[in-house]
Amino acid sequence: MTEAAPTTAPSGRRRWPKRATLLMQYLLLQPLIIILCLVVLRIPPPEPPSRYLVTDFSLKENDAEQRVTLPHFTASRHAMNNPPLYRGRFIWPGGEQGAWSVFLPRFTNGVEVAVNGVVILDSRRNPAANRPDRNTPEIAVIPASLLREGDNDLAIRLFIWGPIRGFLDRLYVGPDAQLRPSYDTRSLLFVTLPVVFSAWQAILAVILGIMWVMRRHEPAYGVLAAAMAIGVGQAFFQTPLEASAFSRLNAILISAAPLESAFVLSFALLFFGWKWPRYGWLIFVPGLVVAATGLVGDAKLSRDAFLFVGAPAVGLYLIALALIVGHSVWRRQDAVSFMLGCALTIVLTCWALDLLSVLQVVPSRRILLARLSYSAMLVAIGAGLTWRFARALNQVDGFAARMVTLVREAEGKLKASFVREEERARAAALARERTRLMRDLHDGLGGQLVSIVALSERGNADTGIGDAARAALKDLRLVIDSMDDIGGDLMLALGSWRERVTAQLRPHDIALGRAVGPQGLPVHPELRPWHVIQIVRLLDEAVTNAVKHAEARRITVSIETITDAQGLARGRITIEYDGRGFELAPNAEAATAGPHAARGLRNMRSRAARCGAELELTSDAGGTRVRLTLPHRFPDSDAAAG
Repeated sequence: MTEAAPTTAPSGRRRWPKRATLLMQYLLLQPLIIILCLVVLRIPPPEPPSRYLVTDFSLKENDAEQRVTLPHFTASRHAMNNPPLYRGRFIWPGGEQGAWSVFLPRFTNGVEVAVNGVVILDSRRNPAANRPDRNTPEIAVIPASLLREGDNDLAIRLFIWGPIRGFLDRLYVGPDAQLRPSYDTRSLLFVTLPVVFSAWQAILAVILGIMWVMRRHEPAYGVLAAAMAIGVGQAFFQTPLEASAFSRLNAILISAAPLESAFVLSFALLFFGWKWPRYGWLIFVPGLVVAATGLVGDAKLSRDAFLFVGAPAVGLYLIALALIVGHSVWRRQDAVSFMLGCALTIVLTCWALDLLSVLQVVPSRRILLARLSYSAMLVAIGAGLTWRFARALNQVDGFAARMVTLVREAEGKLKASFVREEERARAAALARERTRLMRDLHDGLGGQLVSIVALSERGNADTGIGDAARAALKDLRLVIDSMDDIGGDLMLALGSWRERVTAQLRPHDIALGRAVGPQGLPVHPELRPWHVIQIVRLLDEAVTNAVKHAEARRITVSIETITDAQGLARGRITIEYDGRGFELAPNAEAATAGPHAARGLRNMRSRAARCGAELELTSDAGGTRVRLTLPHRFPDSDAAAG
């Protein structure tokens, strides 16, 4: 630990100026965003020509009348049974072509418009127009039969169900062709766009939900999906004006902005790697209080709870969220934090303006923009997640490219290593075969040559030099024949062996019988020359015992294929001969034969074991049987001899 500090300190000092520079840029950008928001928000929405503007009205409110000029804030926060009544006049010049309309850009909460005593518009029939956060405009065409040349009466009832004071913006009465473009533009800005962003929020909720299901170890996605789902419900459920089966549910969802904000704050804590606070559940208390009030209280209490508990809580959540994101910009220095921080500044600015407007601290046309500005944060979240996903894909592609390079390098090394190992294995196999060949020559031909030398040195013509030379020649042929490529077919080697044995038995006048099964012997691709030598010498030993010790007159060789207990095919070679038998001791050695015969039997068993074969000997007064059962697969080396 003491040695690591000097190496990490310079790196930390180098990173600090970079972090400070990025944070300074971020902090300087936020006032610019605020100023830009204020400049944009001061630009009034498109309005019809001013000559169609009607602003002078007489207001009857709480049984008192007064002259007012629109826009106007009422004294009432709740007025449904005795709503404020605005009365005014407009002039219809008569003779003009085209329909006339009444255009109301903004009002809170509901309006009823009457021309010359006849109601032509009631916004309560349009639930979407009754939401204060929707800024929904209304326009109504005046029937031509109601219009009188000259002065016409205009009466407007303003229905207020709180929690903020009623508001009626300036209104216009004139040709529909002159008023309709402004209405369409306002509808696009304050009705269509929020619906589009709410649909985007619903899609984002589904995507985040799927991400959370697939990545349960990242609960941040599930928390944000819950926030998006609550926001979608809040956006699409309408304001309940009368008691209904779903009125309380609607009140809960519409008042769920603090609950949605709490989920977004929780997402930020989890997403940016903060440790969940011990009392983190308190974040959800304001939203639960507002929801519970909407569930058990009346509409007035629910709206008041949202105004005095929910709205301030949303502001506190936004401030806390801005601090968390700012800290993330300092620590993480990534695009997600930067984009989300800029979007939060926009939302905070609009929320502050809305709060000051509701409290009538600043003059305002009561255009509430906090909910609409929330779409900026949705766009930032979507863009941030997309950027993170694209970065992850780039990292995966880079990792895959590096892995391809590493695999190619490893493949080249493996190929080179395989070539070297193959050469080593070939050299080792060649050395083993050379060693076996030398051993076989030493054990067989070498011994015979030594005997010939010894006999020749005695100088006696009757010492059997010719027999020893023939035995040496026989052994040499055996070694040479065993080196032939027989393709794993032992029957070919046995054919050569049978010819040599027949020639060997002919001077002794011994008949060699042969019985071959229909399948012969199985083919063994792993069969090696040293396997063949061991088998042939074992069979030679059996024939030699028959000639020298048993004085047999007939020898029979049987070849067949059997199936063992495991269902595997195994070859079997049996040599049976008549003549004198011998008694086998408990150790499976010859008990009544001479020492040479006993040594021959031990050699036979050793050769069988080295090939992985099984040797069975039976002998009695009627003859002897030597049965060699070959393995299903021959061993790779003679280590199987044990």
